[in-house]
Amino acid sequence: MTLTTAPPRERAAHVGRAPRRRWRHAATVAVFLLPSLIPLTLYTLAPMLASLWTSLHEWDLITEMRWVGLANYAELIGDAGTRAAFGHTLYFIAGYLPLVYLGGLGLAMLLDRAMAGRGLLRGIYFLPVITSWVVVALMWKWLLNPASGLVNWALGLVGISGPGWWTDPDWAMPSVILASAWKDLGFVMIILLAGLQAIPKEFQEAAMVDGAGALRRFRHITLPLLSPSSFFVVVISLINGFQVFDQVKIMTGGGPGGATQVVVSQIYDLTFRYGRAGAASALSWLLFALVLLVTIVQIRGQKRWVTYG
Repeated sequence: MTLTTAPPRERAAHVGRAPRRRWRHAATVAVFLLPSLIPLTLYTLAPMLASLWTSLHEWDLITEMRWVGLANYAELIGDAGTRAAFGHTLYFIAGYLPLVYLGGLGLAMLLDRAMAGRGLLRGIYFLPVITSWVVVALMWKWLLNPASGLVNWALGLVGISGPGWWTDPDWAMPSVILASAWKDLGFVMIILLAGLQAIPKEFQEAAMVDGAGALRRFRHITLPLLSPSSFFVVVISLINGFQVFDQVKIMTGGGPGGATQVVVSQIYDLTFRYGRAGAASALSWLLFALVLLVTIVQIRGQKRWVTYG
């Protein structure tokens, strides 16, 4: 048997052409990505880097910046108000996430069945998602008005004395949680409904033939096969929960007595009420680090409970 190989000069030419092809391919990809990369750089990456630089300074948005290094971070970590804001944010998430997920799952399972007017109901349930937070927050502030709101009026009909809701420090955060979950139910419902409809009906039918009841089918078929959609919903809802602001600003303004002062509210106050843009930027990066850490933990932990295929 005779082995034939290319002459050394041809092999060198071939090796030399490979990097050029890779560079041409990378340049072609970059050209097609430019319409997305340019606004991403201008409106996301550049402001993030500017915020990081600002966090290392003391700045009131008017006078010249003064370098302070990591002093803003050290001050915020040791500040009781900052710890309270993070605690209130976690309190919001602890109430919001189960409520929005379980409510959205219930609606999705209800609308997954054949029923009259199903399309209309989907549209009605999704309507709050596309409604402005200003409208939703003002509506819930009126509904939960302790003196003239419809919720306390309805509770009074059955002999229950309604709480002070957003005027009471103990009930202010539950008021915000209730309004937030109501607004976002439609989004969770749509995602989970799509996941339910992607589950092959043959699995449910085979389980019914084997004698599995509704609860066992839900536990061993529906939930595992719905886990990719659930994972997406949980990640998105957690990120949204950490960034809660609009409803707090409109319904309570962070009160009463600071009971609903969340992290983003404190960032807003530090910037526009107290003229401490450097500290506000540092707090933004602390929040970003926490969200990033939680997201990484979720992504790494998904292998234990998310079933693909």
